[in-house]
Amino acid sequence: MDSSKTEIAHEFLQLLRIYKDGRVERLVGTDVVPPSIDPKTGVSSKDITIINPQLGNISARLFLPKLTHPNQKIPLLLHFHGSGFCVFSSFNPTSHNYLNTLVSEANIVALSVNYRKAPEHPIPAAYDDSWVALQWAVSHCNGGGPEVWLNDYADFERVFLAGESTGGNIVHNLAMMAGESGFGPGVRIIGAAMVHPYFWGSDPIGSEALDPERKASADRLWPFVCPSNPDNDDPRANPVAEGAPSLVGLGCGRVLVCVAEKDILRDRGLLYYEALGRSGWMGVVKIVDTEGEDHCFHVYDLESEKAKDLNKRLAAFFNRDMPPLL
Repeated sequence: MDSSKTEIAHEFLQLLRIYKDGRVERLVGTDVVPPSIDPKTGVSSKDITIINPQLGNISARLFLPKLTHPNQKIPLLLHFHGSGFCVFSSFNPTSHNYLNTLVSEANIVALSVNYRKAPEHPIPAAYDDSWVALQWAVSHCNGGGPEVWLNDYADFERVFLAGESTGGNIVHNLAMMAGESGFGPGVRIIGAAMVHPYFWGSDPIGSEALDPERKASADRLWPFVCPSNPDNDDPRANPVAEGAPSLVGLGCGRVLVCVAEKDILRDRGLLYYEALGRSGWMGVVKIVDTEGEDHCFHVYDLESEKAKDLNKRLAAFFNRDMPPLL
């Protein structure tokens, strides 16, 4: 047997292994479930393909709640799952079940984007795919797009971005891109929800140094997924780093930052919240800090009271009265 098929060239424990022959073995998040009508929530889902000649086709899963009115227009959520930029998918049972729960609670239509993963597709692939997916979604604003659920049910004056962990990082970076590019009439990105967002940096802050094992893992992530610029102070990973673009350019009217007490990323989320609040950005930013919980607890234990509370807070964020035009 060719030894390169079994010899490990690189290992990111609990996430993946890379063998010397180039094969990537993902250790988590590889199982998938088909789209369905969820018997518990009544949420319907289906898989779609976003055609893009430049990047290649992007897959996604669309979720629609059980509607009480046939002509009802509801907020549109672009959702980006957590993954370390390298594992899980929109079709994994964890992602699928969480979106069923959130879509039902919030009464929104949601597009879960299955962006490409490192190491086969390093950063900026995840950002590129997510931006294309956002542009594709809002291209339905005049009711003439290829996806009927978006044409019929999405309110493009109430568009939201949300994600957990590295998905929260994608949300920040997309909101910055939206602030630079903008969209035409009939489209408004109202808010961005960053849940336990992956932000990091070269120098430890807060309590990060008290957990050297988790800190070491976090230190390795960005250089692994972004070998073209492995600096943990890359503004995409550390949006408050010296020289990073001003947060005043964030392209939405309100932001919700969620952190958890036991999460090693908690202090970075708090720092982002504080920096955004004093940046001169003209929106409204709120913080939710969950006591006694760790990273992305709400995705893995949907029935816990704290998970239900967090999802209610997210639902309220998506359904608040729209802020005035900025």
